[in-house]
Amino acid sequence: MEREQLRGNNWLSRIFYFYLDGFRAMTLGRTLWLIIAIKLFVFFVVIKFIFFPNFLNTVASNDQEKADYVRHELIDKGHQP
Repeated sequence: MEREQLRGNNWLSRIFYFYLDGFRAMTLGRTLWLIIAIKLFVFFVVIKFIFFPNFLNTVASNDQEKADYVRHELIDKGHQP
């Protein structure tokens, strides 16, 4: 009962401390979560720069030139036979 009062009677705080205690007790789980975090970092940060470079910066230097390039690629090329 005393431990429950320290943790609070609120359902949200009880859920929070349930997961907190579970993560503290993990041994193999911490390693697995670290591997997952590293994979997410690689997917969203490293891969983005390799496969999705900012191509418009290579063909245009300001916003107006970028807009003209996109307009030309989308609209003007579509009407040519």
